[in-house]
Amino acid sequence: MAHHNARGWKRVIYAFGYSMKGLKACYQGEEAFRQEIFILIPMLPLGLWLGETPVERAMLVGSLLLVPIVELLNSAIEANVDRVGSERHELSARAKDIASAAVFTSILFAAVIWLLILAPKWL
Repeated sequence: MAHHNARGWKRVIYAFGYSMKGLKACYQGEEAFRQEIFILIPMLPLGLWLGETPVERAMLVGSLLLVPIVELLNSAIEANVDRVGSERHELSARAKDIASAAVFTSILFAAVIWLLILAPKWL
């Protein structure tokens, strides 16, 4: 990287720039990430509104934020696998499938958290 010797605040600023570049690349190149962001936008305020305690709010919002985090990691894994080669390989397919399973598991986790917190209030 061009700024690998940067220290202090300068390093933090460069790291922030790289993070924004990664978010932009994922948003532009990954439809699943865009879909998750479009769902996340209305769900975040809903989670803050429906949670009755700070812990409930943190669980509802945190479980939602975990999904795009895992999607970012999934996209990074897929990009690296695709860079290595386009031929079909069992280990490449396994890496992509496992990363996809991580995204699915994070979505399931969010759904379970929301059900556990909200279902008792409405039943």
